[in-house]
Amino acid sequence: MFKNVIVYRIGPGWSASVAQVEDSLEGARFVACGASQEKSMGWVEPRGEAHGPLVESVGRQLILQLMIETRALPASVVNRKTRERVARIEASTGRKPGKKETREIKDDIRLELLPMAFTKESSVWVWIDPDERLLVIDAGSQARADEVVTLLVKSLAGLAVTLLNTSVSPTVAMSEWLITQEPPPGFSVDRECELKAADESRAVVRYARHPLDTDEVRQYVESGKLPTRLALTWDSRVSFVLTEGLQLKKLAFQDVVFEGAGKDDGFDADAAIATGELRKLLPDLLAALGGELTAP
Repeated sequence: MFKNVIVYRIGPGWSASVAQVEDSLEGARFVACGASQEKSMGWVEPRGEAHGPLVESVGRQLILQLMIETRALPASVVNRKTRERVARIEASTGRKPGKKETREIKDDIRLELLPMAFTKESSVWVWIDPDERLLVIDAGSQARADEVVTLLVKSLAGLAVTLLNTSVSPTVAMSEWLITQEPPPGFSVDRECELKAADESRAVVRYARHPLDTDEVRQYVESGKLPTRLALTWDSRVSFVLTEGLQLKKLAFQDVVFEGAGKDDGFDADAAIATGELRKLLPDLLAALGGELTAP
């Protein structure tokens, strides 16, 4: 269910029942893009059942899904059409449109072409853990997570969240693990890493499917190349890539996690496994990074 993890701490004072969350999300239910609309965002049924609930509670964990639809309108096409129209105006009037008029022409062309543009859909899983006051977003970038948070805060009255922060930055911790070749308790270092120079060169060294417990890797780090991504496995159960921004990417649950689970257990099993494993992994990861850093 989750491929990426960006974690937020839910501020004090917010609480809501499943029914209250459902009512709040209803006002932002997903509606497909209109003919002249470039982008549409809204909540859809996590189970994929039409007209079903917009929030599912599995083991007290709330699961939501945000749908994002965009119209793919290549900039090259818009620019070419704009140049052609500007050239026609210049040929027929002897006057070359200025910058403001050219921008207006481009906007008109976009509106004309949008109804013919193909649409693309993507979705983002959202998990709210009311007991631990955590918000987890399955987004591949911080920009996408910010979009989700903005709509969520707008939908759920009183909700305030802040990105999870740690006493030791991931970069500092990953550097120590690579230099000492000693991962934190419960974790193992895998075979993927990205090192980036802190100086103006911004030189990058990437390892893929390569052992990292080598003198070469240690020397790179000791010479000032900072790890920005490092592949880890937790408790032989969950593999992921930790980033400098405390994001978890390429999340993968190992076979041992699914022992005893049927192949067709469906949504509830997927949600229970994903949230159950992450509820144990995240505290261990925070501990490995010196604990959560709270605002004074």
